[in-house]
Amino acid sequence: SPDEGWQVFTSAQAPDGKCLCTAVIPVQGSCSRDLRSHQLRLLMEKVQNISQSMEVLDLRTFRDLQYVRNTETLLRGLDLELRGAAEGHGTLNARSFQSLKQKMSDVLPLLPVLEQFRSDTRLIGQLKAEVRNVSGSLVTIQEEMGAFDYEELQQRVLLLEARLHSCLQKLGCGKLTGVSNPVTVRASGSRFGSWMTDTMTPSADSRVWYMDGYYKGRRVLEFRTLDDFVAGQNFVQHLLPHPWAGTGHVVFNGSLFYNKHQSNVAVKYHFGSRSVLAQRSLPGAGYNNTFPYSWGGFSDIDFMADETGLWAVYTGNQHAGNIVLSRLDPQSLEVLRSWDTGYPKRSAGEAFLICGTLYVTNSHLAGAKVYFAYDTGRSSYEYTDIPFHNQYSHISMLDYNPRQRALYTWNNGHQVVYNVTLFHVVSASGEL
Repeated sequence: SPDEGWQVFTSAQAPDGKCLCTAVIPVQGSCSRDLRSHQLRLLMEKVQNISQSMEVLDLRTFRDLQYVRNTETLLRGLDLELRGAAEGHGTLNARSFQSLKQKMSDVLPLLPVLEQFRSDTRLIGQLKAEVRNVSGSLVTIQEEMGAFDYEELQQRVLLLEARLHSCLQKLGCGKLTGVSNPVTVRASGSRFGSWMTDTMTPSADSRVWYMDGYYKGRRVLEFRTLDDFVAGQNFVQHLLPHPWAGTGHVVFNGSLFYNKHQSNVAVKYHFGSRSVLAQRSLPGAGYNNTFPYSWGGFSDIDFMADETGLWAVYTGNQHAGNIVLSRLDPQSLEVLRSWDTGYPKRSAGEAFLICGTLYVTNSHLAGAKVYFAYDTGRSSYEYTDIPFHNQYSHISMLDYNPRQRALYTWNNGHQVVYNVTLFHVVSASGEL
């Protein structure tokens, strides 16, 4: 599946000399299908099982030896009485016979202990065989690896994966042909909200931002890593100077872009300085639940980022309620250019942008699909039929992250990601 590792599919050369390629990009970059890694994990599990068995055996043996030592005096006394009875038959009366019988009863529990020793002897033999098998497997892996140790090979795999990631980034933009099954990262917060990572920061920056709710919120939580976000720990809080409306926020190059409550004003809040760097009205943009997506929630204005820059999706009366896509200057928030897509915004479940193409879902509920695509490069649209599995039945936020090439969603109190399949056409000379 796409989330198991990098997958690049190619087909035969087209008649015009172009090579048709599709690439499936996973959310996580680890090479989880490494055969040696799998074998070593199995061996580690065997070693752990052997270790646990040895600990149990050690504790049981220690306990049983203590019991044997405690019964040693009883056995010596019993031996003396038996010798005395054997040497002098006339001295064995009812009282001494009863004493002998009692001592025999006292040492009877020793029999299952001895039986356990016999069983443990067989277990020791099995453990010795397991250790020989593990040793043999390690020798085989070492011989197959040759002069390289596993850590060095793993570093080479990671380096190769990084180069592959860079190569795929250089592939440039592609056309969306598929969306994977959802991967639930966390279940947290209310029914509506948004969460995101920075779309432009270096890959070493793995911070996650979390904004619960869609109406008059001001609190933004910043988690250090995705693991911290999943665990709900190691976060700092930002209190925005202006409350937000909707869930169409985006973090772009260290700043949060959002719609100011009860206005069509775009706000740029810088996390580093904890201050507003810019704010500007979007001309003609409806607000305050006038032209939201189909689910409502004051989603009139939706900010997003793709490989080419910062954008805003909105509409107004002058566009008859059809979705308008505008390219923004990330410094001043000035509208650089706009496109009227012709698609009614109230009929859209949600929207996201990949490589300058706006993709629109036909619903925010179960049964949704990616239904419409508008290409700003050609100023043209087409209807699509790309399945979109809405696992929790109510999506209130959907954004594409160009750095990770994944879709982020807030689905009925669940934070979810999707992989995407992009179709690339590469010429024989290697140019897109």
